[in-house]
Amino acid sequence: VVVHGFEHATKSKSEAWKHHKTVLKQFLTDFTSETSMSLALYTVLHKPIRDHIEQYILLLTKLNEVLKEGSEKDVVTSAIKEYVKLESFISQVLDEACFTKSLWKSLGYKFTDMLCVPERRLLEDSKNLPISASTNRSDRILLFDDVLVLIQGNGFQSFDLKLVWVDENCREKSAPGLYGLRIITPEEMFFLSAKDPQMKAVWQWKLNQAVRQALNGKRDFPLWGKTGEGTDPPSCRIFTYVFRLEGKFKNASYEGEWHLGKPHGKGTLKWCNGRNHVGDFKEGLEHGFGICLVPCQSEDRYDCYKCHWYEGKMRGYGICEYGNDMVYKGYFKDNVRQGFGILENLSAEHPFKYTGQWENDKKNGYGVWEDKDRGERYIGTWLDDHKHGQGIVVTQSGVCYQRTFHADKMVGSGILLLEDDSVYEGNFTEDLMFVGKGKLSFANGFTLEGTFTNKSGQGLQTHGILNTSNEQLDDRITKAQLGLKEFPVEKRWKGIYDQFLEFIHSGCKEETEESFTGFHIQTSKELRKSQEYLFCQRGTEDVSWKIEDILEELVQHQGLESQQSYLEKALKSSLHPLGKLLKALMIAFQATYSGIGANRHLLTMAQEEVKYYAKKIWEFYQGLLHLALEQKGQLPAKGVDGDTSDQKACSVVLPLILPCFYPELFMLYMLYHEREDELYCQGIMDLSLFPDIKLLEFLDVQKHLWPLKDLTLTTNQRRSLIKDKCFLSATECLQKLITTVDPWEKLVILQKTYEEIESTVSRVVEKDYRLPMDDLLPLLMYVVSRAKIQHLGAEIHLIRDLMDPANKGGLYDFLLTALESCYEHIQR
Repeated sequence: VVVHGFEHATKSKSEAWKHHKTVLKQFLTDFTSETSMSLALYTVLHKPIRDHIEQYILLLTKLNEVLKEGSEKDVVTSAIKEYVKLESFISQVLDEACFTKSLWKSLGYKFTDMLCVPERRLLEDSKNLPISASTNRSDRILLFDDVLVLIQGNGFQSFDLKLVWVDENCREKSAPGLYGLRIITPEEMFFLSAKDPQMKAVWQWKLNQAVRQALNGKRDFPLWGKTGEGTDPPSCRIFTYVFRLEGKFKNASYEGEWHLGKPHGKGTLKWCNGRNHVGDFKEGLEHGFGICLVPCQSEDRYDCYKCHWYEGKMRGYGICEYGNDMVYKGYFKDNVRQGFGILENLSAEHPFKYTGQWENDKKNGYGVWEDKDRGERYIGTWLDDHKHGQGIVVTQSGVCYQRTFHADKMVGSGILLLEDDSVYEGNFTEDLMFVGKGKLSFANGFTLEGTFTNKSGQGLQTHGILNTSNEQLDDRITKAQLGLKEFPVEKRWKGIYDQFLEFIHSGCKEETEESFTGFHIQTSKELRKSQEYLFCQRGTEDVSWKIEDILEELVQHQGLESQQSYLEKALKSSLHPLGKLLKALMIAFQATYSGIGANRHLLTMAQEEVKYYAKKIWEFYQGLLHLALEQKGQLPAKGVDGDTSDQKACSVVLPLILPCFYPELFMLYMLYHEREDELYCQGIMDLSLFPDIKLLEFLDVQKHLWPLKDLTLTTNQRRSLIKDKCFLSATECLQKLITTVDPWEKLVILQKTYEEIESTVSRVVEKDYRLPMDDLLPLLMYVVSRAKIQHLGAEIHLIRDLMDPANKGGLYDFLLTALESCYEHIQR
């Protein structure tokens, strides 16, 4: 009917149609020679089935009248309803076909050639039901079963109904006396205006039903008004669309979830040049986690960004694998690297690694650069990708120097600390050649001050004064600590702290947690499980925690012991925000002080950094606790013990985080005290040549304190197999000093050693005996010499520097001082 199929069929000149009139007469009693052949054919094909349906309805109705109430009557009633629907459906589709046929006749060939499709049906025409589009953009509006068409002059626009949303709550003010509908499509939005609310309601209903049926891929039965089918189409949909208009998505194909005409949910964007983006979208923009591939111009390679997005721009933590073999792991803002991040070149040509602050896609602020080719590490400040300001350079050979840099070039004088304890103050080149005025201080105390020159083939030449009268150089010079004034600890790694602070200020929302504190993730596979996360629903087994649970647990653990156990658990967890913060700080610490960075001149820098980490972690713990209490409408409890945050950080947090930094930190202590420990080891070797009794005599231990016979040993002591193995239990106790990293536990071991010595002496003199200092020192020196603890100087000074300030001045401080005194005596 729509495309004049019957007319076309009966115009055929084949001989067969000469016999058809006879056949048609058998079907149509009113058929005459004047009757139109096409109309007759149409009637023959449609009338019989409609007559049959009428007969079935009549028959079933009579049957229904004689049946009694029951299941059989219900079945017949249901059958009557379905036949009535079928009768209505046939009538509707034929009316629709005739309606569409008349449209094709009224439209010009230009429109019918492009719009006329056999299966397309016209549902409504603005000529029959008046409505107009906004801004005079159309003369006529046609609603088909698959597209909405706006005709204006000789042109038209068509919109796929699957991509059409109808909004009756039109906020735009319509002209007086008009009632508007907002039509939303992926790239355009316009308004339809009717003169009365009934007209608007009919168009709205027909548009919504047409959109819903187009999305379902089938028509209703009957066409309009089946109960339960009259609901509005879903606002969230899934389909593919190619953007045409100017904008950031021009020529891109988007496949995924939509909401009100915009990408919203999970989806994939693909451009013709090979670029694509897979991830989360919100209101038409990339928002949430996403993976973006950007083709490189020069080679057949891609930059791969796996990061978090905010309103169409990269923001938060991400990993970028560049096509030139570089990898960036860090924070972004407005599509550029911003905040803390690590850039590493994995290629064999010029391998390097930068760990530090970024601003506007460039290295800016405090950062550490490791040049693996030259075997050196730069620790200092940067400006626009250049070393600029104060900087420390540590080399693989152990040489270390501090200079001022300007755009990667060294300027002014500096201090150069050589491996043999010589110190040079003055000007020198990148190859560590002395030039110009300077002062060279040798380890034996000699100084050479003057003007230095370095000519090729002639070696180092100087014109100056050699002073041989000085004594050996002071430790303050040979062990000078660099970077303390130049790089205040508060200004190091601000990028890490800022992200965590921002996370707390944002209210610790779970969906943004990884964006702010994701630096514990160092591989692409871990980052939201990459593509797996994007398209798979995460089950409950994958979500092992929620930020709400963490905040709830915080409130329940406010007592001192409970607080300590909670912090220990939190810092060990890779899922807790505090655990993630600690992981990021470990990465920064190792980048500075491990490997090449293990230099004794950086010890104080490293030590104060670890203390500051403890302070910041305590502050952030307090911030999380305050937030949790605020959300419950409670006020934070005031501290009753009077401890400051620094004291809390030192007593509670420092022992918990110290194991994470201990290997690098203790290595620095070992290097710093290397000379003293060598003398101490030589002293231990000398003392080990003495038998026990001789050693007690040599150390001036009073004879009445000597254990000259087998003693009854306590349960935590083992009986010596050698008769003169003295103070064995105390010796074994002291040897446990190296089994722990916690300064508090080391002090407890020292106290137990003291108690074991007193216990042994008490059994010798057969009464309780309190050792005076004069007796304790020789006995302790005996135990120390027999314990043979390596790197005792490093151990003592680590305890001294990192012990809880509350222990200073008490028994522990006294025992540590006694141990220090023994260490110095043994060196001599």
